[in-house]
Amino acid sequence: MSQGIAVTTGTGKYEELLEKCGRLEAVVTAVVHPCEATALSGAIEAAEKGIIIPILVGPRAKIEATADVLGVDVTHFQIVDAPHSHASGVKAVELLREAKAELLMKGSLHTDELMAAVVSRDGGLRTARRISHVFVMDVPTYHKVLIVTDGGINIAPTLEDKVDICQNAIDLAVSLGRQRPKVAILAAVETVTSKMPATIDAAALCKMSERGQITGAVLDGPLAFDNAISKDAAETKHIHSEVAGDPDILVAPDLEAGNILAKQLSFLANADSAGLVLGARVPIILTSRADNVRSRIASCAIAMLAVHARRNRQ
Repeated sequence: MSQGIAVTTGTGKYEELLEKCGRLEAVVTAVVHPCEATALSGAIEAAEKGIIIPILVGPRAKIEATADVLGVDVTHFQIVDAPHSHASGVKAVELLREAKAELLMKGSLHTDELMAAVVSRDGGLRTARRISHVFVMDVPTYHKVLIVTDGGINIAPTLEDKVDICQNAIDLAVSLGRQRPKVAILAAVETVTSKMPATIDAAALCKMSERGQITGAVLDGPLAFDNAISKDAAETKHIHSEVAGDPDILVAPDLEAGNILAKQLSFLANADSAGLVLGARVPIILTSRADNVRSRIASCAIAMLAVHARRNRQ
């Protein structure tokens, strides 16, 4: 059903993930307020690749008018009419709670408006986990897909928040085929000092991993970015680490650092970035108007793999 799923360009890292999707069935996805061309085309492109089966949630007239501008036919897609963006978010979350969909995809509404429906204490998609954001990045100068977290949700995460941020990213990495993923806890320096609270958090997270409070991965930190990415840089500083030079996940000390890091990789290293929100009852696909076709499809594909991995665990 998903033949021809490979997307051209790139380094091949995303394409390996897309190849895995070709062996899986498409996932029903509530697409929230797809009332602009980029939002609607992203969902349609992912559907054509056999990754998702979209339910378009929003003002029917606006969705159909957007489709006319794009020159695409949406008559074969289910459209759930909602009067405006806020109602679209609430209705899409309702579809997920009723098990009529397994993924949520952001359309042309603000992220905070969508997340308000997700985290609502009455009818939202909360779990015991802290919700967090990941950038799943294809960096041309790095040898595998790299997860950067959290650059989108938690502004100043506490140690307890970082436990969930780590675990969410680890579970996703495992879903993408990484066995025992390597997690680098980033700070400005590689030594623990009370003058830099991020270094204390990093050390605590590593000990918590040893004690089973974080599972399924090997953690190391604090690590400065150069020590995390470069084995040579780590060895120069006499750091002997299984993680250094080969991390699957980079955990930033706060949102600003994570967001800046991911965008530097995108704009200075020509990286593609897919975006997901994790820790809710379902993965949430976050796409941006600036995302290219490859990134939008990759976001859907990564969410699809997460859903199938969750099914297998049940």
